[in-house]
Amino acid sequence: MSTTRHLVNRRRRLATVAAERATATAPPPEPTSPDPSPEAPGKTPAAERTPTHDAAADATGTPDPAKKEAEPRGGRTSRPRNRLPAVLCALTVLLGAFAAWAFGSAGGLRDDPARRNAALTDIGRTSEVKGQISEAVGAVFSYNYAAPGKSERAVKSYLVGKAVQQHADMLAQVRAEGQKQKLVLTTTVTDSGVELLDGDRARLLIFADQSNTRTGKSNETTYAAAMFAVDAVRRGDTWRISTIDTFTQ
Repeated sequence: MSTTRHLVNRRRRLATVAAERATATAPPPEPTSPDPSPEAPGKTPAAERTPTHDAAADATGTPDPAKKEAEPRGGRTSRPRNRLPAVLCALTVLLGAFAAWAFGSAGGLRDDPARRNAALTDIGRTSEVKGQISEAVGAVFSYNYAAPGKSERAVKSYLVGKAVQQHADMLAQVRAEGQKQKLVLTTTVTDSGVELLDGDRARLLIFADQSNTRTGKSNETTYAAAMFAVDAVRRGDTWRISTIDTFTQ
């Protein structure tokens, strides 16, 4: 009986020592921080249930400021404005400026002497003045010692103004030697051009061939070419030479 009790006590002491050793060698348990915002079991945490900016705006009806800055003004998709009135206004200004420029240019062209030159446009009048002046040149620059009056009549018919004295100076030697040497001077216009035809005034360039024959004892003939310009004026239906320009000073 005493032996049995002794064994039981010994086992108890061994178990107590083993328990104390286990307690001494085991690591201390980690402290657990209490949840500051405990949630009820089975519910989603508050952070997961926080609505986003878009959801908050949809729920409260107040737009998110950041999203408002990103969107165009008015909260609508940007559309091109109607620029038709501005375009029409600019086009009207341009057309008005062009019309003013065209009017000024047309006036300048009308005032330009070259544009007033009917020799460039009026073929009928150009032909008329060429024909009459060519005939006049052939008449006044021809001389026959046997009929000096014919030359004088031509001067009265075809020359006016300054041309009368110019012609007298040019043919003075022919008249002085005409009877003595029995001179016959013949002038033929080979070509002519109208430089200017403005109303009753004209200027022409004349090309002519001249033959001078002495019908005396020698019966000698000389030939020469002449080029000069004449100014002409219209008197009634007849063009007359008013100035003779031989291009010599």
